[in-house]
Amino acid sequence: MDCCRGCAHTNQQQNPYIDGKVTRTKSIQEDSLLALWRDAMDGQGPRYLRIVGFIERAMADGKLRPGDRLPPQRQLAALLGLDLTTVTRAYAEARTRQFIDARGAYGTFISSPKVELAPIVDLGMNIPPPPAGLDLGELIKRGVEQVLTRVDANLLMTYHASGGGKADRAAGALWLAPMLGKVDPSRITVCSGAQAALAGLIIALTQPGDGVAMESLVYPGILSLAQQLGRRIVTLECDEHGMLPDALTRACREQDVRAVYLNPTLQNPTTHTMPEQRRRDIARVVRECNVPLIEDDPYWRLANRPPPPIAQCAPEHVHYIATLSKCLSPGLRTAYVAAPNERSHARFLAAMGAIVLMPAPLTTAVSTQWMHDGTAMRVLEGVKTTAQIRLKLAERVLAQREQAWPDAGIHVWYTLPEPWTAKTLARAARAEGLAVTASDAFSTHGEDIRTIRVSLGAAREQARLAQGLQKLAGILARGGQVEMSVQPII
Repeated sequence: MDCCRGCAHTNQQQNPYIDGKVTRTKSIQEDSLLALWRDAMDGQGPRYLRIVGFIERAMADGKLRPGDRLPPQRQLAALLGLDLTTVTRAYAEARTRQFIDARGAYGTFISSPKVELAPIVDLGMNIPPPPAGLDLGELIKRGVEQVLTRVDANLLMTYHASGGGKADRAAGALWLAPMLGKVDPSRITVCSGAQAALAGLIIALTQPGDGVAMESLVYPGILSLAQQLGRRIVTLECDEHGMLPDALTRACREQDVRAVYLNPTLQNPTTHTMPEQRRRDIARVVRECNVPLIEDDPYWRLANRPPPPIAQCAPEHVHYIATLSKCLSPGLRTAYVAAPNERSHARFLAAMGAIVLMPAPLTTAVSTQWMHDGTAMRVLEGVKTTAQIRLKLAERVLAQREQAWPDAGIHVWYTLPEPWTAKTLARAARAEGLAVTASDAFSTHGEDIRTIRVSLGAAREQARLAQGLQKLAGILARGGQVEMSVQPII
């Protein structure tokens, strides 16, 4: 009778490692396994994290499966040319992340998924994935320590000026430079996230009853703000390139539009990026109609060769928002807003002072430290690397003939096969431990257009993301209807 994979027995055929040699042939031959382990040293970042990252990727790809026995630590250290401490630290981190189990004298094995105890797999919340090759916890700890060496802790625990201090605004100018070029730090406001910034701009630029023009599918936060603040949502016609300039002209002249909202790069939810000529056409309209435009651009830094922001084409009319929540971490609660002129900056600053008074001093200080010492760019590059890996994984698992696939970003706008609707798919997914976001959450009219947003960053481990995507693929293949109440995750 065959023994289960990974069991330790004296029979050489059943034991995956005998005298340091691989004998298992069911999934990985000896030479290819050794080559895979050597591939663990590819990439950047601390070596122990490269090993952990390799284990995670190999689990997600099925190259390492539950029950597979890993090389003894000394053997792996010799194979990779590392000291034993590095491999020991890697195995310890992998155990913390529940990738592996240590079974004493029997060895170390790939963990079996604990599905019955696992929380829901979140494919609904749009946050950046863990940065490849970096220990985010260590970076946060080091950032706080560096802040405390140059700032009195008591000063971080008191009230600060609204809009951020001089160093914080200078940090914002650094972050905005690739998008906008040189920006005067005095026109930058540091905010507690993009949602607070959007609220401040709506209050500063419009009055109750005014129209705010936007596309038919938008970030749900702007819909909620417009409704809560009593602004009219004016939905404009779009084509494959986004908002139509002629539709915007008509709305400004006929529907009392007082502000325009756009998310033109890797748009949430559609992942479309507005081409440069369309951006120039929109800029021309806002100049001609003298209407302010709110350019919400959280994904520009994640995109591959994105066009210049609209703010470059109409700098006197555009308020530009760049949050760190989608490309570094939402826990930093930091967004930078560049105003078109001093008067607009003063009005916006007054609105922000009334809403949140000031950005959180400690997290703002860490963001500023990261900008000035280069950590922010390292995290950004790590996030982009992980995001690319996850997009490729999702494409392998979910690809279908009619599905358009983004080349960058942290989410996919996924077209459902019949007979699924977005709502019934979200219910079926929730019933099986998955969270996705249905299309009606993004629609200005609450329409179900047979599309869902699949977010790829919330699952910390790639193996867990793979598990969730494979489960979603199985649900999609089944088809059908499920009658359960479910709240969309935004």
